[in-house]
Amino acid sequence: MSLLIQSIVNGLNQGAVYALVALGYTMVYGIIRMINFAHGDFIMVGSYTLFYTVPLMVLAGMPAWMAVILAIIVCIGVGIAVEQIAYKPVRGAGSMTALITALAMSLLLENLALVLFGANPKSVPAIFNLPMIEFLGAKIQSKYLITLAIGVIMMLALQVFIKKTRIGKAMRAVPQDKQAATLSGIKVDRIITLTFAIGSGLAGVAALMYCSTYPRATTEMGTMLGLKAFIAAVLGGIGIIPGAMIGGLIVGLLEIFIKVYIAPGWYEAITYMILIVVLLVKPTGLLGKNIGEKV
Repeated sequence: MSLLIQSIVNGLNQGAVYALVALGYTMVYGIIRMINFAHGDFIMVGSYTLFYTVPLMVLAGMPAWMAVILAIIVCIGVGIAVEQIAYKPVRGAGSMTALITALAMSLLLENLALVLFGANPKSVPAIFNLPMIEFLGAKIQSKYLITLAIGVIMMLALQVFIKKTRIGKAMRAVPQDKQAATLSGIKVDRIITLTFAIGSGLAGVAALMYCSTYPRATTEMGTMLGLKAFIAAVLGGIGIIPGAMIGGLIVGLLEIFIKVYIAPGWYEAITYMILIVVLLVKPTGLLGKNIGEKV
């Protein structure tokens, strides 16, 4: 029983990280129908920012978690720069061009980090120092529960923002009909930039959650994390905010249970098989709907 409880908590913690990254994918795809494969590397940027700023906060006598604010700001800056420099010029060139550009930006960010920070992993200092909780014989780290709570809060906040605010309604209008949105007074370019800023800010929060569980930063960390979050987004229904959360939690739980109970060496291969199965059986994901288009 203790092992089961521990596995569930670990799976939910890992799934919450995937879910938050998947929310970034969903935000961008939901507005401009683009898969931003460089999104995982924004988390790498946030992790390196935490590596350098957490000790500075401690030296200044401030709480270590204050470094997260700087990580979010840096991620937002990088996200806006990538959108303006790389994505905006090719916005009308077709989905394949945008996809290739996103992959190129991912490689650029990884190699730039390799030049700036070196190939050796960086050990990120502890951000939270919280006691262990014992429940039915299982020892649970409090920071795992905080990670899950942050993921749920961010999902709910995004859902309310998109559904209830004026800017959120503009974000929903843009993918429906850009020309009509422009005629109604919506500044499409500004909405797209704001979408990238929000998605990139989520990457900064995801960096906090990831480094709390795996306290190290590497130049290639964004690739694997981004791929698994993409699988989570597709599983839940890419473009749907609750779907990103559900997909992330499912992928996290599956990984942990496969690793603990079935085949430790196969958990990543099975995770990628999930993507193939979903695309074959229900390409729109768990919460997605098939919408017919007139030819």
